Amino acid sequence: HVQLVESGGGSVQAGGSMTLSCTASAFKYNLGCMGWFRQPPGKGREGVAVIFSLGDSPLYSDSVKGRFTISQDNAKNMVHLQMNSLKPEDTAMYYCAADPGSNCAWYLARPADFGYWGQGTQVTVS
Repeated sequence: HVQLVESGGGSVQAGGSMTLSCTASAFKYNLGCMGWFRQPPGKGREGVAVIFSLGDSPLYSDSVKGRFTISQDNAKNMVHLQMNSLKPEDTAMYYCAADPGSNCAWYLARPADFGYWGQGTQVTVS
């Protein structure tokens, strides 16, 4: 069983920056895709960014492209999300997700197909 633990959420003013981190309990190379998703208040879960553990080639949703950066630290079984130029519409519960599958573009569009999820961390932009 894979456990994912997020950290780094909180409150920030619009235009500010924040970094989220996710630590995986399993050996990260067993997790093909890792990613970040978010669920704004009253809305469904949406893809933010994904990355392939054995390569790189990060993918982003259009709403965050150019502002957010996903990165990974395979030695520490971690994936990070650097968020810059934050906007109030970025306010959401952010979740880390992982899956042994390798089609990361698929998962970005279909978050329900990710097999493992963290508990989430709240990001509030005002």
